[in-house]
Amino acid sequence: MVKNRRLEEEEYGLGVRHCQTFLLFCALTVAYAQRVNLSVAVVAMTEAATVNPDFPEYKWSAKTQSLLLSSFFWGYIFTQVPSGQLARKFGGKITLLGGLTLCSVLNILTPLFAKWGGWQLVCALRVMEGLCQGVVFPSVHTLISAWVPPSERPLLGTCAYAGNQFGTIVMLATSGLLASSAAGWPSIFYISGGVGCVWSIVFFVWGASSPADHKHISVEERKMIEMTQATEVVSEQPKEQLHTPWLSFFTSPAFLALIAAHSANNWGFWTLLTEIPSYMKNVLGKDIKSNALLSALPYFAMFCMSFMFSAIAVQLNKRQCISTVVSRKIFNSIGLWGPMLALIGLGYVSSDQSNLAVALLTVTVGFNSACYLGFQINHIDLSPNFAGILMGITNCVANIMSIIAPLLVGFIVNNEHDAQQWRVVFFIAAAVYLVGNGLFVLFGRANVQPWNDPPAKQRRNSTAQVESQH
Repeated sequence: MVKNRRLEEEEYGLGVRHCQTFLLFCALTVAYAQRVNLSVAVVAMTEAATVNPDFPEYKWSAKTQSLLLSSFFWGYIFTQVPSGQLARKFGGKITLLGGLTLCSVLNILTPLFAKWGGWQLVCALRVMEGLCQGVVFPSVHTLISAWVPPSERPLLGTCAYAGNQFGTIVMLATSGLLASSAAGWPSIFYISGGVGCVWSIVFFVWGASSPADHKHISVEERKMIEMTQATEVVSEQPKEQLHTPWLSFFTSPAFLALIAAHSANNWGFWTLLTEIPSYMKNVLGKDIKSNALLSALPYFAMFCMSFMFSAIAVQLNKRQCISTVVSRKIFNSIGLWGPMLALIGLGYVSSDQSNLAVALLTVTVGFNSACYLGFQINHIDLSPNFAGILMGITNCVANIMSIIAPLLVGFIVNNEHDAQQWRVVFFIAAAVYLVGNGLFVLFGRANVQPWNDPPAKQRRNSTAQVESQH
């Protein structure tokens, strides 16, 4: 009894697992800063004479700019699933460190590539950056699964993934200042890449793939993490001996519902953040892209509200008011159905209510952060052993949706000043939100699935085969 009480108290105390969570927060901050830096730098690169005439200017057409901005995702979707397997085999630290280190170096080389090979070489470089960053989410999920006790996943998972918004906020807020400074637009890439290299050194020294791999973790904290996670694992086989149950993944209603929820989130989220600025400029006469504060405001709201929802989840967990599966479905419904209603409302905002539209957009994106406590950590609920692979699969499918959604908008909206055409876009996104979360509510689960502990494959001589897919 005394031992159990000590473990319970240690569970809520500060420890090495919190340091690892902070390192993951920094990793996602770096990753998203490097992901969005071209979208904010391309304005200065194509209008250098206006922003800062001391630096090169490139006459890239709007079509070329769109090609450059989308090229990141061409590479990004291809490394999602393989990186989940690699994270299991070599450890989340190795894959995350390798991917972000290489991406940081490529960021630093961007101005040089633009000078040597124009947009074609920059496009190839962005594809390579996408390939590198494809390892990020599967690796982070693998590390959270290894380091965070089940009861702390809502809080520490949210803290780690808040880096997505923080990196975007920092880049949007500082890019204009950097572009107009003495260092010019190249400094946007030098600084984001340089900070990534610094993170790589820190993570190499203090990061670890699991508590067992960390040299300085206390015996008490390591035991606490391992004992709380032991309740989720039935098999006595080491993780590296577990074969990946691919067929079980794709015949599991709970996992298929998770794919639907993740895909719906990405469809609606990217519709909001890539197309709403165009709608507000052409229909409502409000150019939020020209204002750094307005551009960063939705991300800032999402960053702040993620901690608010996390605090609510912690209190619900402490008081044991609702089960884990009910908690996941409630927060996922807030994160998807809330924006669904706002999207419908945005379609009926008149041109003299542009400030209301900005407020509605900000609150909408802010509410989307509740998904961190819904589908975002549900991969670990379903299978701690294969959480990275599950994230790789869902993120691959979801990012295909991210590519399709803007293309569909371009097909539907022939006249950007026609509110009726935009209304169709909003209704489609709202329908995707409705169906995606509806499937998650009906079929989603939060208990460890039987296929989390598959039997080891057998060799032809009937001896156990160790399949090093970690």
